[in-house]
Amino acid sequence: YQLLKLLTGVRAQFTAVGDDDQAIYGWRGADIGNLKKLPSEFPALKVIKLEQNYRSTVRILKAANNVISHNEKLFDKKLWSELGHGEQITVTACKDNEVEAESVVMKLQAHRFEQRGKFRDYAILYRSNHQARGFEQHLRSHKIPYLLSGGKSFFDKAEIKDITAYLRVLSNEDDDPAFIRAATTPKRGIGAATLQVLGQYAGERHVSLFHAAFEEGFAQRVQARQLEPLLEFCNFINRLQFRASREPAQQVLPDLLGAIDYETYLYDQEEERTARTRWANVCEFNNWLSSRGEEEGKTLIDLTQSIALINMLDKQSNDDADMVQLSTLHAAKGLEYKHVFLVGVEEGILPHRESLDPAKVEEERRLMYVGITRARHSLHLSYCERRKQAREFMPSEPSRFIAEMGKEDIRFAGGKEAAPPDKATGSARLDAMKALLAGNKR
Repeated sequence: YQLLKLLTGVRAQFTAVGDDDQAIYGWRGADIGNLKKLPSEFPALKVIKLEQNYRSTVRILKAANNVISHNEKLFDKKLWSELGHGEQITVTACKDNEVEAESVVMKLQAHRFEQRGKFRDYAILYRSNHQARGFEQHLRSHKIPYLLSGGKSFFDKAEIKDITAYLRVLSNEDDDPAFIRAATTPKRGIGAATLQVLGQYAGERHVSLFHAAFEEGFAQRVQARQLEPLLEFCNFINRLQFRASREPAQQVLPDLLGAIDYETYLYDQEEERTARTRWANVCEFNNWLSSRGEEEGKTLIDLTQSIALINMLDKQSNDDADMVQLSTLHAAKGLEYKHVFLVGVEEGILPHRESLDPAKVEEERRLMYVGITRARHSLHLSYCERRKQAREFMPSEPSRFIAEMGKEDIRFAGGKEAAPPDKATGSARLDAMKALLAGNKR
């Protein structure tokens, strides 16, 4: 700001473009006070307001205007739109964060089916990266492709990819990249030189690394001390593959983790705190897969194939990909989506528990405003009545920002605010979906 003043001098010829209602980066040094000082420090300033919105429907803009009106205004403005009234905004109270994730994914699927839309039309937006995990798990379970922005996917963490490499090999022993990762993590005496010879031999024979390891031709190219640990690993995979295709997932997966001694490997590789976090991620992954196997009565092989872990881990991140977008609110600024699910709208999350003094709450309110105005056609909010933190459930309250949106254009579901279910409407929607499905089959 000081540099701007020095550069422009007495004539003060410059153009500043901004939106005081979307100033959400105070936590990394951005100061909204600079905008506030412009009119007084540059008295000849001419303000041009861009109030027509070409993105969102009237209902969405009305809710956004209602929320931001609770902040002190630097430049008073009122967004308006010619895009029609639009769908009612929905606010859903969920029992806990597991139910919230399941509910959002089911609603997303149903909405997409009714609208005959694309996955890329939908976004799930949240305040903090850690909230993404439950939604990722349910999206994967329903084979829904997604792209995560503004943070690292739970399933892209190194420790999860390590374990998934074993699952990929169990499901398909010809998966060479997975074979290499599993064979070398944790280390078991299979070196780069051995794998290089194995790769060359497999290429000549046009077979996978796994199958090449058992051939006599390969055995003649390496020393016995190189061959022994490789065959030991391959035989381990064979034994585990036999069990994984017959026994419940909740029995096989813990045995796999124990056999490779992955916990010890983590503590040998990392500082204790990091190792503890990474092992907790592995345990969560194990519990999730095991519970799904138990619920669905599936083996580990069935489960690995049915939830499409293999292909989705290698997803391509490009703008044209038909994927649901998962993003933090900060990373979503400047973007827009046809249909937005704004999740975890609770006190302590949005606004964040560390941002409850008046100045910081104003920035959190601007963050809510950004979230609402990402939506073009429909907006769906959700919050939990209790949220699992570590191993305990803690009671939750809906965010103050929900009340600030007003009630006129909002349909509440679940919790105290919910309207009684409309059975006729529900039946009509079900019939319509059945008819659509029948039409697609024809």
